[in-house]
Amino acid sequence: MINDKLINPSGIVVVGGSDDLLKPGGKILKNIIDGKFPGDLFVVNPKQDIVQGVKSYRDIRDIPPVDLAIIAVPSRYCYDIVKVLVLEKGTSAFIVISAGFSEAGEEGRKLEKEIADLIEKSGGCLIGPNCIGVVTKTYHGVFTTPVPKLSDKGCDFVSGSGATALFIIESALPKGLSFSSVFSVGNSAQTGVEEVLEYWDLNYVPGESTPIKLIYVETIPNPDKLLHHASSLIRKGCRIAAIKAGTTEAGSRAASSHTGAMASSDSAVEALFRKAGIVRCSGREELTTVASVFMHKPLKGRNIAIITHAGGPAVMLTDALSSGGMNIPKLEAEDQNQILAMMNPGASAVNPIDMIATATVDQLDRIIEYVDKQLPAIDGMSVIFGNNGLNDMTEVYELLHRKIKECNKPLYPILPSISSSFMELENFMNKGNVNFPDEVVLGRALTRIANTPFPAEEKIFLEDVDVPQIRQIIDNAGSGYLEPSSIQRLLAAAHIPVVREAVATSGKGIIALAEEIGYPVALKVVGPVHKSDVGGVTLNIKSQKHLEAEFNRMKNIEGVTGVMVQEMLSGTELFIGAKYEPRFGHIILCGLGGIFVEVLGDVSSGLAPLTFSEAESMIRSLRAYKIIKGARGKPGINEAGFAEIIVRLSSLLRFATEIKEMDLNPLIGSQKNITVVDARIRIEK
Repeated sequence: MINDKLINPSGIVVVGGSDDLLKPGGKILKNIIDGKFPGDLFVVNPKQDIVQGVKSYRDIRDIPPVDLAIIAVPSRYCYDIVKVLVLEKGTSAFIVISAGFSEAGEEGRKLEKEIADLIEKSGGCLIGPNCIGVVTKTYHGVFTTPVPKLSDKGCDFVSGSGATALFIIESALPKGLSFSSVFSVGNSAQTGVEEVLEYWDLNYVPGESTPIKLIYVETIPNPDKLLHHASSLIRKGCRIAAIKAGTTEAGSRAASSHTGAMASSDSAVEALFRKAGIVRCSGREELTTVASVFMHKPLKGRNIAIITHAGGPAVMLTDALSSGGMNIPKLEAEDQNQILAMMNPGASAVNPIDMIATATVDQLDRIIEYVDKQLPAIDGMSVIFGNNGLNDMTEVYELLHRKIKECNKPLYPILPSISSSFMELENFMNKGNVNFPDEVVLGRALTRIANTPFPAEEKIFLEDVDVPQIRQIIDNAGSGYLEPSSIQRLLAAAHIPVVREAVATSGKGIIALAEEIGYPVALKVVGPVHKSDVGGVTLNIKSQKHLEAEFNRMKNIEGVTGVMVQEMLSGTELFIGAKYEPRFGHIILCGLGGIFVEVLGDVSSGLAPLTFSEAESMIRSLRAYKIIKGARGKPGINEAGFAEIIVRLSSLLRFATEIKEMDLNPLIGSQKNITVVDARIRIEK
């Protein structure tokens, strides 16, 4: 558990501090000194009495009691050092910079655990080992440069990788993005990303604590903890963006269903972040750009006005926003005329508002004012203004500095002249502003934020969900794939509509069932997992003769134990799947069904149990959502019914963890009904 001695120590000892600034112990001491640490500072170095002007002790036993120890010596010495500090010096916070622990093999892993156990038993806090350190407002405990600019209005940042933390800081600084604290947790022997989130959550004070949190993580050992504290922080008013790296599976295992083939740890992460309300980013530039957007007033809608004096960047920004579901609405004729009257001949006010290269600062001022005050349909604006040699950039940046504060709507400055106007831009950022040098990266960041839902409610939908019946079916089933009759009963227990169907093993039986259901019907083999691959599906059978011919063909397919006859339905094919991910629970997937599941790969994921708002968000995030709504004269489907089945399925799975894979593919959707046509469920006990 992170303690106050780590955050705000009164005394620090750097074990392994030196005069050599090319060594971690030397550089970290230099950073602490340059950061003007206000407390007592000591060094342990067996060969020197003074290091960088700081009193040095040759033996760890000789130092006075200290709150925090930063250790930068070979791993083999670390345990004995920690033992002395814990037992004799009352030290309760440790940052172990040293490598050579769990990342180096079994021996290092054992040593790491011994150190962590020793600190844990004493009630202390351990950061690392194998990390770059910690930066707080009190001290700069890292051996890397640059040390980020610290501000009460900056970002809190935690990273599982030291090098990546540094590179993210490098990405942030040119944008003017500042930090409030930085945690590099390294091997996370005691304190990992989840524990840092917990500390932020438990100590969050609205209006005082920084509301922006950034995360870089490679492993998530405790998804429940991350979900709880991240969603709690967001509900308190925080905004969180994160990168999860290492999501691909090297040598993916063969899976026996569509879902098993597609659902990976990446799907689990995506589902977890969506449920928590975390904006997921794919790289450093996107992460720091999203954080820069967070520094502005919240965007309350999707309608953006683009104000520019350069046409190309406006076109690229429009493309980036539009492709992510944002709108650049055409302005009304009256508004266009009003804005045109403010600009030089040749300008355009359609949106983007192109002021052309000869635009003046005064024109820019009046246009921003008009968009902010006179266009209620516009939710935010972006201003693209670079140095073309015709304007005094100091005046431009001063105007934007003022307008960002004064406008009711968020204003995102795209100021690409980072070389030609370096000094003016530096002054702009020193006033607390951030810059977006690339319009496409900004566009994608805005869409990422807009498409991230608010944290889901923590409740399970149980209306008409027969939990005892679900448990009875699961308890009586063995490992492997459920029989069709058991699947029917299981889905019925969750009140999920299923097509009328029955299984026959004889020609007479199949004829009787077809007549009972009514033509046209569909035939599907029972036994093979992938029915279509073995020729085990025939649709739209309209006669007994056709029925008999297909039955006789199918019963000779290898592995067939029976033939199912189904009511023939028409509509849009949909897909819902689920896969159990260790530590995460069940991941629910949805999308278009049939062969399109694999061909398009257009699926959305959610973490069970799901609420209706989560299910609706999953559906609307699909690239194929226009088909679901209805497109080009074709009717859409019952979207609410689709969402309800997703929610009901997630509730079923909550009480049936033995289900490891499930495919409902396809479901047939119409404007009125959504019905499951085919299903596979695999159980492991």
